[in-house]
Amino acid sequence: MKILFLDQSSKLGGAELCLADIAQQFSTTSLVSVFNEGTFPEHLRQNNIPIKILADQALQVQKASGLLAGLKSLNRLIPLIIRVAQLSKQYDVIYANTQKALVVGAFASVLSGRPFVYHLHDIVSPDHFSSVNRRIIITLANRAALVIANSHASCEAFIQAGGRADRVHVVYNGFRLEDYADCSSHQEFLKGEIVSELSDLTEGMSPFVVGHFSRLSPWKGQHVLIEALQHCPENVMAVFVGDALFGEQEYVQHLLQQIQGLNLEHRVKFMGFRSDVPQLMAACDLVTHTSTAPEPFGRVIVEAMLCGTPVVAAAAGGAVELIDHGQTGWLTPPGDAEKLADIISTCQDQSSQSKALAQKAQVQAGQRFNLETTNGQISQLLSETIKV
Repeated sequence: MKILFLDQSSKLGGAELCLADIAQQFSTTSLVSVFNEGTFPEHLRQNNIPIKILADQALQVQKASGLLAGLKSLNRLIPLIIRVAQLSKQYDVIYANTQKALVVGAFASVLSGRPFVYHLHDIVSPDHFSSVNRRIIITLANRAALVIANSHASCEAFIQAGGRADRVHVVYNGFRLEDYADCSSHQEFLKGEIVSELSDLTEGMSPFVVGHFSRLSPWKGQHVLIEALQHCPENVMAVFVGDALFGEQEYVQHLLQQIQGLNLEHRVKFMGFRSDVPQLMAACDLVTHTSTAPEPFGRVIVEAMLCGTPVVAAAAGGAVELIDHGQTGWLTPPGDAEKLADIISTCQDQSSQSKALAQKAQVQAGQRFNLETTNGQISQLLSETIKV
């Protein structure tokens, strides 16, 4: 099958990592078209996945944007649609991976006569999208031959917003298990790097490292972990891996002010973007997921499990599908810093039980989220839906 994949983002986020893993199995016959240059196109090239850059400027429409912002982008949107329509005539199907890609792909599909598929990586709700953008997503996605949702939470929100239940199927994100097989090989060295700048830990106590792996964004809830830290023992420290992506530098300043106000400078470390995420996760004693709004899937949760590191997540959206509370991890109410602190303390105090729980989660995650299995499910859906 020849597939024209579309993605709006030049940044390497969770949806883009998922697309790269899917596109790789079709790399000999397909093409990934990305709107702009950036870290995502570079990742595709490094993995020998064919890529085409469609534009030299980003579309200035965000999830919270209204009608006016959308209209202002028409002068760049229309040429993109025409270009994709012409390009898609060489392929069997258009595969839109993001919201803006959905808009371009849906209209290009009308012009070229090629069917299109939408991979839904979002919860279509007021927590994430403006009313205008929700209407656009539902209207266009209902014209797709197939909608692939990355969780039951995403699927249910899509249907509740008006999406067609007969078009949507759930396929979880898949992971290459071999990428996590040897992640603990440099565990002690990396843990030393993480705690190297700490100077005020309680004497005689080993540092307990709590990791947070996400772009720095208000809804990702880094501030919740910082608030929880003040309720934890003095040897508990937080490390943040990731940085601001979409104009969210103001939030970074808010975090720094929060840390200073709570006198936690000696217990918090920002490491920016890293390529050795599995190894860093393995070096942590606990990985936290603290999103304040429902998470569509929760990629970091599965990654922590595959690394054999205990994980605690905010109990909303796709996260509740990934963790069996008290058996393969812990769930806490979103935004509840004190409950999060309780779990952190429990994990530290009951280390042997926490390790046993993490080992059980590692086995289950390997069975549920094997990339070979999920890619097979997507291939079957595409074959059943698109008659080539």
